[in-house]
Amino acid sequence: MTQRPAIVLVRGDITEQRADAIVNAANTSLLGGGGVDGAIHRAGGPEILAACRALRASHYGKGLPTGQAVATTAGKLAADHVIHTPGPVWSREHDRGELLASCYRESLRVAMELGARTVAFPAISTGIYGWPMDDAARIAVRAVRKSAAPPVTEVRFVLFDEYAYEEFAAALRATTA
Repeated sequence: MTQRPAIVLVRGDITEQRADAIVNAANTSLLGGGGVDGAIHRAGGPEILAACRALRASHYGKGLPTGQAVATTAGKLAADHVIHTPGPVWSREHDRGELLASCYRESLRVAMELGARTVAFPAISTGIYGWPMDDAARIAVRAVRKSAAPPVTEVRFVLFDEYAYEEFAAALRATTA
């Protein structure tokens, strides 16, 4: 029987994580932005932006679709790779939960293709994209539980503040109950 990867919660800054891959809550342009995306680009240095520009010049001329994922170098970060995934903007009128779950599934698929053992995720779409933290945590934990497989041995949710940490802890408890 295959052992499921451990899910770990960390309160902190994703740009300071030592992991085989860290996930960037990117925008579809892949060219940097605010929030987690801007922090990763600033901390990782110009190598990340250069790699993203190369992707735009080749396979992703119109940008990376929401819910998909692609990897680049991690530049100066303490990781081997950055996996970029554009999350959906939350909407009261339209259920975009499947797109948010796809961000986690596709990022894990890319991580597994890279041979990553440790993967660090932010709380995708919960910043400027407005996704309610409790719902985002539930979707993220469920998607990771269903999708993470070897070679991944640890999935780390890196949560910036106590509120996010508590919501992810509650979602994690609910999936193990």
